[in-house]
Amino acid sequence: MINHLETAIGYRFQNIQLLQNALTHSSYANERWHNSLLSNERLEFLGDSVLGMLVAEYLYHNFPNRPEGELTRMRADMVCEQALAVVANRLELGKHLLLGNGEEQGGGRSRDSILADAVESVIAATFLDGGMAAAKKFIQQFILVEVPVTKLHNADYKTALQELVQQKKNQVLSYCLVGESGPDHDKRFEVEVSLNGNVVGVGSGSSKKRAEQDAARVALDTLSRERK
Repeated sequence: MINHLETAIGYRFQNIQLLQNALTHSSYANERWHNSLLSNERLEFLGDSVLGMLVAEYLYHNFPNRPEGELTRMRADMVCEQALAVVANRLELGKHLLLGNGEEQGGGRSRDSILADAVESVIAATFLDGGMAAAKKFIQQFILVEVPVTKLHNADYKTALQELVQQKKNQVLSYCLVGESGPDHDKRFEVEVSLNGNVVGVGSGSSKKRAEQDAARVALDTLSRERK
């Protein structure tokens, strides 16, 4: 069955265990081996960076007249959870995932956050197995097929907040994880964002980076109202 996924991806792995690891959710690793390090979370971490860098390179070369802030928002739109979940559904990644019983019963195979993380993990697996060229081919084939040239669907709140506070000198933004809740297969994270040591927003999400985006959104709303 995993051979069908290789065909859909358009890449044959020399080390098939990398692909299997990319499909292993933490709920499965915890139930089977009691070790989350055997899940795809580390690959997700690497894949997120590889994806961001290659998309940034593409935008830099193909949109020479766009300013930095706009390029950042374009990249955010292309690598957001919803966009990556669309890629996962196209590849039918959901049916290949290894999930724990709780996640299986909770509809994890169709959950956007899990599917998006799996795409990032597959990107990392192709990178480790075939180098940057393999990862770039995957991204060109599945991520760069629809570039948001005019209408941006998903805001990068962290960047927008940074741009807002930088209108004044010596402004310091910081994000702090203040809480985690829920079972391993359905974690929720809570993050505070502070400006010059004062909390200006609190957000939550299914990952720390999504919680940071939510906190930045709240902070943007708060600071914008204060400046009116």
